[in-house]
Amino acid sequence: MSEPRELRIRTAVPDDGEGLALLDRLAWSHLHAVVPRPQPPYPPFFSERHTPEDCLVAELGGRLAGYVLLGFPTPVDSNRHVRQIQGLAVSEEARGRGVGRALVRAAVDVARRRGARRVTLRVLAHNTPARRLYEAEGFVVEGILPEEFLLDGTYVDDVLMGRSL
Repeated sequence: MSEPRELRIRTAVPDDGEGLALLDRLAWSHLHAVVPRPQPPYPPFFSERHTPEDCLVAELGGRLAGYVLLGFPTPVDSNRHVRQIQGLAVSEEARGRGVGRALVRAAVDVARRRGARRVTLRVLAHNTPARRLYEAEGFVVEGILPEEFLLDGTYVDDVLMGRSL
């Protein structure tokens, strides 16, 4: 699938926070979320853990269509050569239009430019669409944490994936 012509990927700015928080709430699902559905008062999207510089935003036709968060998997210096996709969401209206794929590719490119040797991620085993996307972009399963989460009364495996750059 090729990227739609009107798709633009850019680094987030502080003013994106409110729109990204709303997108995150609207996209919430146990297909990918391990925390309860967000309730007011909603926390800000950006924090010490994820700043605008850690976030790539997709705009489709000038409207917010998705984001990907790229961070460090651990706080230790010996792990600084690895980046981790720590969040990916695409608006309902933009799904199936190549936005998620473009965001993953952009995250990999940014990680490479920032000196990373590897990119990793965690995905719930039952999230078949995300797993297919990651596999198509060169990620492989590197480990499975069996029954890591209890979601809606069902135990779900956490799948660790990664790829070299």
